[in-house]
Amino acid sequence: MNLSIVVPVYRGETLVEPLVARLSKALPTVAKKYEIILVNDGSPDGSWEVIEQLAKKYKWVRGIRLMRNYGQHNATLCGVRLAQYEVVVTMDQDLQHPPEEIPLLLAELEKGFDVVYGAPKKLPQGFIRNILTANIKNVLANIMGLPSVKNISAFRAFRTHLRSAFENFQSPTMIVDVLLSWGTTRFTSVPVNIAEARSSNYNFAALVKAALLILIGFSTKPLRLASWIGFIMTLFGLGVFVYVMVIYFTVGSLPGFPFLASIIALFSGAQLFALGIFGEYLARMFDRSMDRPAYIIHQTVEKS
Repeated sequence: MNLSIVVPVYRGETLVEPLVARLSKALPTVAKKYEIILVNDGSPDGSWEVIEQLAKKYKWVRGIRLMRNYGQHNATLCGVRLAQYEVVVTMDQDLQHPPEEIPLLLAELEKGFDVVYGAPKKLPQGFIRNILTANIKNVLANIMGLPSVKNISAFRAFRTHLRSAFENFQSPTMIVDVLLSWGTTRFTSVPVNIAEARSSNYNFAALVKAALLILIGFSTKPLRLASWIGFIMTLFGLGVFVYVMVIYFTVGSLPGFPFLASIIALFSGAQLFALGIFGEYLARMFDRSMDRPAYIIHQTVEKS
């Protein structure tokens, strides 16, 4: 089996070299031929200089420098499209995904699956972060149409030919896992040891942003939610009308301003909520209609 290892790099000046050192020991035991593709995602530190040194030192290291920061998934997509071998393994730069665990993913892949995720035996983050991450993964799995796949992660192995399903995809907003689901439904996961991250570029706001992208960028469920809210509000309004008519014919007087104000506020809130969802979809459509690329390569380096 021949492997292409894709690693997006951002603020990884002190992390990339130890990662390559660990990979250089692990890969010869599982692959006849292999390459490591380090994609510098507009990192502001000295990551590119380190990548250049590694590419000149090892013939199986390739460095890709993007024009600016496009995001982890965009950088990963760039590396996947440049992969030369039949199996791609993606992983983080900070050794949270131990290279020594790669054989476990490959063993599961050989059972006939197309995509294998490395599921942590023990979640490495704090309690609140773990809960939020688990919920985002559940949402993503349902959007992909694979609700049984709950262990989606950046530590994944898949067959390179799957990229033909999204070879014409061009958008600045994307999720690699959704793109993979366009080419196959044979997903699975295997328990692996996940180390504690040395550093993280993801905070709470970034996770929330990712969740919104998943929901609105690749699903119509929020639109259906807005439709259901409108339907429920219509039924509620009909109920209020019946209530008002009953009061009018039995008591002879109607509730005053507070009742009217509360009803107006309720319906106004529902309408604004629905309009907000429509606005998000229009924003995504506008973003994609501009035909902005997912990434632009500025420079490449590899040992000749």
